[in-house]
This record gives sequence, structure tokens and C-alpha cells, in this order.
Amino acid sequence: MPRSLSNNLLRQFVPVLVLIALCIAFALINPNFLSVKNFARIGILAAPTLLVAIGVTFVIIMGSIDLSMEGVVAFCAMVFAKVFVAYGGFHGWGWTALILAVIVGATVGLVGGIAQVWLKIPSFMSSLSMGYIGLGATFVLSEGYRISVEDPIFRSLLTQRVFQMPYMVYFAMIALLFALFIERFSVLGRNIFAVGGGEEQARASGLNIARIRALAFAIAGLFYGLGALLSVARVGIADETNGSNMMFTSITAVVVGGTSLGGGHGGVLNTLVGTLIVAVIGNGMVVIGLPSYIQSGVLGAIVIVAVALSTNRKTIRFIK
Repeated sequence: MPRSLSNNLLRQFVPVLVLIALCIAFALINPNFLSVKNFARIGILAAPTLLVAIGVTFVIIMGSIDLSMEGVVAFCAMVFAKVFVAYGGFHGWGWTALILAVIVGATVGLVGGIAQVWLKIPSFMSSLSMGYIGLGATFVLSEGYRISVEDPIFRSLLTQRVFQMPYMVYFAMIALLFALFIERFSVLGRNIFAVGGGEEQARASGLNIARIRALAFAIAGLFYGLGALLSVARVGIADETNGSNMMFTSITAVVVGGTSLGGGHGGVLNTLVGTLIVAVIGNGMVVIGLPSYIQSGVLGAIVIVAVALSTNRKTIRFIK
């Protein structure tokens, strides 16, 4: 078997094997880990992170990085909550806030992408700046207060269940299918992979690199908006903390799932597996009684190992 093919197979299947091994290990330590109720907890934990991780997947496949998610998620959550509550929730025109949150996320992502390509600055710096702008806008919009969202129809994303799984899990799966369609069957999805596989070759093929980059960040922002909705549904509150820790967990999920930081390899299905790995580790260590600081240390070590295994250090290049 050619070495390149074996490496691709390794990158594809190792995360799945790791996920299975983790489930077996935690189940052996505490059989309650395999209960349906615990799987529901994992789903609730993973759903918002999955949507944010899906968004950043498109950017990472392109060979760039996006660090704006915490600010964008918080801002989208606050915009949603303010409009949703002000217009009567699902008993009035508040339902339009769901659409507005997604539009705001996509718009912020697009602005960040345009800033990067127009000003020709590294994506990590432009996106990090957009994240801080989003957090600042969240404070201004909230005026320092939390917004409670108690509409029973909206909160049913958490409280209502089918086959003992909350609606928000199914919502996340539908969003995953939408992302998979963009990745596999749209021209933009193929172009994003082309840019990640080799920007110069993509430019020589006639692709508009600047437009593809800007649109990839817009797609990321769209999914950040969707993630913000689930974040509010999970806690019932919108404030500046809705996006807390999203940066680390989402990028960790993408990398652990097997998507290459160099671009051109991976996808949203890899991100699904990576998100489940992160959620299973977090949940499993709680189930067996380990403190939170150990959880953080384990996740950090896993990121280092995942990057080391997925990076070809003979051809390494800086993230664009």
C-alpha cells in the first residue's frame, strides 16, 4: 500500500478508534457511562460546540485559522435574545430573531474575511480582532445585564426529547447535514478544498482566492450563529459568556477529528468525531470523578498529540 494512502487511512480511522476506546475505558470504570441518560448529557454538551466547530472547519480546511468564535457567538446570542424577548418570542414576531442571529453571524464572518484579504493581514490576527469587537459589542448591547430567554417553545430544544435525546441534538444533526452538503456538493466547498490544497495552483486555475476566503469566513460565522442559538437554549440566558471556551474546544474538536491544520484534508464528519471525543472526555472524567483542571490538562495533551500525528514536518508551512 502506498505510504500516502496508508497515511490518509490512518488519519481517517484513528479518531473513530480513539472514540470507541474512550467509551470502552470509561464504561469499564463506571458502567453508568453507557446509560442513555448519560449519552443525552453528552449530546447536550456537544451540540453547540459541534456547530461552532463545523464553522471553523471550513476555515481550517482552507489553510487559515479563525479565532473569533467566542465574541461572535456571544454577540449573536445577545442579538437573538434582545430581539426574541422584545417581540414576544414564538407568541409574536420574536421567531424572526432566529434568522437574524444567523444573518448577523454570517455578516460578521464576511466582514472579518474581507478585512483579512483586503488588508492582507494574517487570519489569526484579523479573526482574533473580530472576536474582541464582538465581545465589546455584546457588552454595549446588553448594557451589562443578562437576558433571560424563558419561552417554552424555544427552550423545548433542551427540555423536549425524542428517543430520550433532546431536540437540540437533532437540530445539530440537521445543521451537520447542511454543512456536509456545502462541503461535498457545492462549488464553494470544492473551491475551499482547492485553496487549502495549494493556493498558488488554485490561483493558476482561475479561482478568485480573495472571494473564496471571504465566503469561507462567512460560512463559519453562519454556523457560529447557529451555535449561539443552541448555547442560549442550553442555559436559558444570553450574556458575554455564551461563547466562553468555544475557541479551545471547537478547534480542539477539528484537530482531534483529523482535519489538517495545513489545509486541504479533513471535513465536517471528522469534526463530528472530534467533537464527540472532546465531549466524551469531558463527560467521562466527570463521571469517574476527576477534577476540572485534570480535564483541561488531558485535552491540551491530546491536542499536542493530534497535531503531531497529523502534521508532515518535512513539508510544514505556517498557517495562512
